[in-house]
Amino acid sequence: MKSLFYRLRYGRPVVLVSGLPRSGTSMLMQMLEKGGMPIVTDKVRTPDEDNPKGYHEFERIKEIDKTTDKSWLKSYRGQVIKTISFLLQDLPLDLNYQVIFMRRNIEEVLRSQNKMLERNGSSGELVPDDKMRRNYEFHLKKVYYQLEHTPNFEVLYLDYPAVVENPKREAARINAFLGGGLNVEAMASAVETDLYRNRQPTAKHG
Repeated sequence: MKSLFYRLRYGRPVVLVSGLPRSGTSMLMQMLEKGGMPIVTDKVRTPDEDNPKGYHEFERIKEIDKTTDKSWLKSYRGQVIKTISFLLQDLPLDLNYQVIFMRRNIEEVLRSQNKMLERNGSSGELVPDDKMRRNYEFHLKKVYYQLEHTPNFEVLYLDYPAVVENPKREAARINAFLGGGLNVEAMASAVETDLYRNRQPTAKHG
C-alpha cells in the first residue's frame, strides 16, 4: 500500500542503482540496459582496465549534493540512474524511488579501490584500509536506516557474489521488483564471471 500511495502521489519512480564504489553497480547497469530498461548515462567516463564495459555514469547526479534545484530529476521517472550510496541522502523527497542496492564484501571493495588508485598513480595518497573499513561500515548503517525508514524509497538488496554465481536467478528478482517485462535471459548474459576479481574466498557476504 505504501508504494501504491507514493506512486499515485509522485508518479512513476526513478530507478536508482546504488552501492559503495567498486561494488558492482556498473555490472547492474549493464544488466538493466540489456534487459530493456532505459538507462541515463552521458558516457563522459569511458571504459578502462577497471571497468572494461564502461561505467554508465551520469555526471549531473554526482553534483546533486551541491545543487538546490533538483527538479530536473522528475524528467527521469521510469529510467535508471547510477547513484553512489553517499548521495542517496541528497535526493529530493518529492519523488518516488526504486533502489537496487548492490552489497559487496568490504575487503573486496577496498582491494578493488586500491588497485584502481595504484593504476591511476595515486597509491601514495591511500587512506589506511582499517580507517576506510570503519568509515564504510558506519556509512552503510546510515544508508540502510535511511532506505528502510524513508517512505519514498523501495529497495531491493543484491549481493555481488550471488549475482555472479547465479545471474539468471538474481535477474529474475530484479525483474519482479521492477514490475516485470524485462528480458531476464539478456540481463543474465551481461554478467561475466571472469570479471569477478579481488575475490574474498573466506569472508562472509552480507
